[in-house]
Amino acid sequence: MSLDPELEILLERNRRWASSIRQSTPEFFSELAKQQAPRYLWIGCSDSRVPANQILGLLPGEIFVHRNVANIVVHSDLNCLSVIQYAVDVLRVRHIIVCGHYGCGGVSAAIANQKLGLIDNWLRHVQDVGIRNTDELRKLDADQRLARLCELNVLEQVANVAQTTIVQDAWMRKQELSVHGVVYGLTDGMLRAIGPSRSSRET
Repeated sequence: MSLDPELEILLERNRRWASSIRQSTPEFFSELAKQQAPRYLWIGCSDSRVPANQILGLLPGEIFVHRNVANIVVHSDLNCLSVIQYAVDVLRVRHIIVCGHYGCGGVSAAIANQKLGLIDNWLRHVQDVGIRNTDELRKLDADQRLARLCELNVLEQVANVAQTTIVQDAWMRKQELSVHGVVYGLTDGMLRAIGPSRSSRET
């Protein structure tokens, strides 16, 4: 069977990576295959420059990941809710991290009201965040406005996560679970905490 040359390159990179892991930690894959027991759920942007494991310095198996354009959490998205439910109820993660990033293309498109097709409906959620914060955002220049809306979007999605029936039920039964918001800087590789963490129905 003839493979695409670019796929062949990726497969070779995978072989080298797996070999290096086996050399440094021979039992790594056999242990990993037995179970996953991550402490964290990461809800992040699909942007290829924001890989959860690498940013946090974590190995496979240490973080459960859900990604979509502009790291949005809405109560009608059964895909995202299913990930949250599995992470909270089955994997028993201790922390849910919503991660946005500065320079987000989805947020930028929402601000500019770009017409991109189907995704316009998805980005409407970000536009709604902007509308609710019009007074604050109109005082900023274009770069500041984009950065601030990236932050405000994270705060909105943290609130949405905390308001899901899944998280509310976990808190009701006193399950240890916190929800955090962070924003990643593409230009310096640093994560910044945004807003207070939430860890109970009252916060």
